[in-house]
Amino acid sequence: MNEKFASARVLVMEDEYFLAEDITKALLGLGLMVIGPFATRDKALSSLDLDRVDAAILDLDLAGGIDFAVADALLERRLPFVFATGYDAAAIPPRFVEIRRFEKPCDATELARHIVEMTRESLPIPCDR
Repeated sequence: MNEKFASARVLVMEDEYFLAEDITKALLGLGLMVIGPFATRDKALSSLDLDRVDAAILDLDLAGGIDFAVADALLERRLPFVFATGYDAAAIPPRFVEIRRFEKPCDATELARHIVEMTRESLPIPCDR
């Protein structure tokens, strides 16, 4: 695996245990590092302040209901992310119109491959020195 992808760190915010586990395994299988998974907005936001995050996968409906605070924080930081959600596009505010939405149940491997493509486009390429 290219060192660029091996160093990519992906925040996962998902409160469904088995889906979070599937996503984590798929990301690790492609050589990405996983931050989380987090089942709450507050833990994910705290991690954004403490950890280096290169991309993220976000569920929108956590225990407290639908929430866009983490998505807004990622937009503010100009970090790439996707939604993995059971909500249709109409439930997502217009400011996120460009954000890819994977409808649950989604294929964790397809989701992870999309993250690889996103990190390929956004991470700096290491020097060969």
